[in-house]
Amino acid sequence: MQPLVVWTEIPVTDLKASADFYAEVFSWKMEIVNMGPNDVAMFNALTDDDPTTVAGHLYPGRPAAGSGSTIHIAVPDTVEAGAERCAAAGGQVMGPVIDIPQGRFQYAADLDGNSIALFEVKAH
Repeated sequence: MQPLVVWTEIPVTDLKASADFYAEVFSWKMEIVNMGPNDVAMFNALTDDDPTTVAGHLYPGRPAAGSGSTIHIAVPDTVEAGAERCAAAGGQVMGPVIDIPQGRFQYAADLDGNSIALFEVKAH
């Protein structure tokens, strides 16, 4: 089955600072590369080994703070630990942890106010 989402693009005002934020909160290795008209910060690039991996990048753009889509991103550990890293890295954590059948999540905002959710996948 093909994944429902295959690529995400998150607009940011400071590419380096935002790459550092996402690297800290989600334990990603961010790579800034030139892709077309401008530099972008890549994360989880698709590979032939795992074509179901969702990938994307940060790009210089205008964030839709407060009115854009929310991207739920898996944390490498717990929602609470991710929330602590998010706040320490300059993001904003909002509301309580929410339990759903697939796991748990908490809404947050990145350095530009982009809506994200810190998602902990339910253990099987």
